[in-house]
Amino acid sequence: MRIIASVAAMQRLARQWRRAGRAVAFVPTMGFLHEGHASLMRRARRACGARGVVVVSIFVNPTQFAPHEDFAQYPRDPRGDAALCRQNGVDILFMPEAAEIYPPDFSVYVTEDRLSKPMEGVTRPHHFRGVATVVAKLLNLVLPTAAIFGAKDFQQAAIVQRMARDLNFPVEIIVAPTARADDGLALSSRNKYLSAEERRQAPILFLALQTAQAAVSQGPVPRGKLRKKIHRLIASQPAARMDYVEFFDPGTLEPSALVKPGARMALAVWLGKTRLIDNAEL
Repeated sequence: MRIIASVAAMQRLARQWRRAGRAVAFVPTMGFLHEGHASLMRRARRACGARGVVVVSIFVNPTQFAPHEDFAQYPRDPRGDAALCRQNGVDILFMPEAAEIYPPDFSVYVTEDRLSKPMEGVTRPHHFRGVATVVAKLLNLVLPTAAIFGAKDFQQAAIVQRMARDLNFPVEIIVAPTARADDGLALSSRNKYLSAEERRQAPILFLALQTAQAAVSQGPVPRGKLRKKIHRLIASQPAARMDYVEFFDPGTLEPSALVKPGARMALAVWLGKTRLIDNAEL
């Protein structure tokens, strides 16, 4: 595996691969990698084949964090990350510094105006501008034929798909299933922030998804009624505090007044000082 820090070097390699007609599968991450990321790397290998190139990027993107959020404290483990990438057959690990990605006079951003408004867009209004911008830049640097994102960040993946479509990026966006712990908790780098007691309570998010799935399996449910049911369930855990729960059309992200099978549910919950998100099809 080769580690690259330079934007120029990454783009030079990418152009060579494109001229040679090689398939390139790309997994963008913010590091502190875990089994969820490893599953994306394996999906990337399937996408490009044994003779293709798997590229993983590690970049904690400052533009998607608000000033009060955890950019400085976001967990980092470059040595462990490199080891996990090697174990999972990654060919190129791209680890640029912020100055490589954002020059001092950087002034151009990518903004998505529809899918970014609900859910995460309410709580973190500038988040998706930073996400779309850095993903656009990384796609231009790596020039992949396929890019793999996890379904845990469903709204993010939908925005990236829309950006690729609307701005004509020649790349297939693949959304891979959420990787989970044995108790159902979605794997996330932020799980390390949880205390032992908070970690014990954290599977309440998965239980909320299962509860909604069971309710909808019996027939359509009014959104307000189902929302109250989920709020009560989350409140049953003393460390848990609901940020939002929403039921929506997976294609448009428009909220569903009557929640039916095929709708999607997403929620964000605070466990102490740690904010976790999850989602699933109902």
